[in-house]
Amino acid sequence: ELGREFVGVEGVAVINPRGMNGNKNNKLRHKLHGKGLKMLVVKNTLARRAAETTKIKGFDSLLDGPSAVIFGKAALPDVARLLLAEKKEDATLELRGMFFDGEAYAGEDGVKTISTMPTREEAIGLVVAAILAPGAKLSGTLKGQAGKVAALIKAIEEKAEKAEKDAPKTPAAAAAPEAPAAPTA
Repeated sequence: ELGREFVGVEGVAVINPRGMNGNKNNKLRHKLHGKGLKMLVVKNTLARRAAETTKIKGFDSLLDGPSAVIFGKAALPDVARLLLAEKKEDATLELRGMFFDGEAYAGEDGVKTISTMPTREEAIGLVVAAILAPGAKLSGTLKGQAGKVAALIKAIEEKAEKAEKDAPKTPAAAAAPEAPAAPTA
């Protein structure tokens, strides 16, 4: 049954459930369930056997003494952040570590390391931002230069309109040039 639970699981967190009373345990399970996660208290030998044919083969280095395995749909950095927040609330919670991508991150330091990693969505956002940054900078530069040119053109138009208004208005006859005098012989 445990082997079926581990099928498709790509990473797990391991904690020591010892010292957690029923209320704390239920509270933690409720928070985990809200994120699409499960917590199972397991026998270490059964967990090792169940994980042998899955992607989490090798997480047995985190199994030492009473163990509870946390796994599910949520990204492991989110799980690590949740566990660290719980650790702040309950100092008796022992974080054994996390395992994913073939690597074990042992202890509370390992959980802290995972918590600093971006989730898949955060990583995609970082990549998109990096791709768009040069274009945004270029468009900002072009927009700035175009704004300067538009301001110059507007200033020239205003100056021309002012000069046109300030010019004296004269009748058409006075504005006509004088005819040259006739030559005398």
